[in-house]
Amino acid sequence: MEELLAAYGGEPKGLSVGQRVTGKIVEITGKKVLLDIGSKTEGVVAEKAFEEAKSFVKDLEIGDEIEASVLITETPDGYTVLSLRRAAQNSIWKKLEKAKKDKKPIIVLGKAVNPSGVIVDVMGMSGFIPGSQIGKEAAKDTSVLIENSFKVQIIDLNRASNKVVLSEKAVSEAANIELAQKALEKIIEGKIYDGVVTTVSDFGCFVQIKEESKKKMTPIEGLVHISEISWDKVDKPSDVLKEGDAVKVKAIGKKNGRLSLSMKHAQKDPWESAGKKYKKDNKVTGKVARLSDFGVFVQLEPGIEGLIHLTKIPPGKRYERGQEVNCYIEETDASSRKISLGLVLTAKPAGYK
Repeated sequence: MEELLAAYGGEPKGLSVGQRVTGKIVEITGKKVLLDIGSKTEGVVAEKAFEEAKSFVKDLEIGDEIEASVLITETPDGYTVLSLRRAAQNSIWKKLEKAKKDKKPIIVLGKAVNPSGVIVDVMGMSGFIPGSQIGKEAAKDTSVLIENSFKVQIIDLNRASNKVVLSEKAVSEAANIELAQKALEKIIEGKIYDGVVTTVSDFGCFVQIKEESKKKMTPIEGLVHISEISWDKVDKPSDVLKEGDAVKVKAIGKKNGRLSLSMKHAQKDPWESAGKKYKKDNKVTGKVARLSDFGVFVQLEPGIEGLIHLTKIPPGKRYERGQEVNCYIEETDASSRKISLGLVLTAKPAGYK
């Protein structure tokens, strides 16, 4: 027995599910890859495992050595079923790292739009283009990117967190970027600038400001996120802004070549004077802004809402958004941006003013 084992390479190799093996490719077809994995059976990558690694397989050749993971130790027809997912991901990350190092554009496929930007398919993985990295033409209607292929630049990679951050603007507006970078260096954080709205999108708007140099005024665009448009809640930027609007903005951040602006911080925070304006027992009139499980929020002015707690609302009383309500101030806490309201009723049940 010892002589037989020696003649065939020693003890038989036992495989387990999930085990990593290294194999040499012996055959590639349009549906499968066969590998010699040094076991009593050949390894095969087929069906779903083949499809998920298809883009990786197209660059392989017979004789290449690759790493695979065992999915099924042995099938009835004598094959070990393998996955190339890990090898494919390693290959993808190497390509992305090289593209980033070489500053070479890559092609991605638009998958979905959310309030912060666009989710794309990057060589089978998920990538993200922040709203600030979308060129002004695409930002007018980001839905045009969905199910379409387009070029982007890689601006951040983190394999540990599986993060791929991209820029569409770096490709579509490459000619203006160098000039904009020089202008960005002169922007002073905390300074208020006059600007013009150039693009309005679902996640905010782009505003062009100008920074004076010795020779000329250099234009530069920054993003006003939807949360920075107004002290009041904005559901849809296009409801309150349009292209060409003259606005005042405050520079609130410069990071990775991006300029962040705020329209609301260029204005006075209404809560700064709320303590003096909304004193205890003062009567006020507002409109229902939103309904919650614990009461009704009433807008007293843009940016300031007060809460009528559920316990202060008579049984059976119903409110609708936009409905005018007469209230009185129970308590104002400007530091935590909270106002408690009571109802002013025509008929006064016990406990109501």
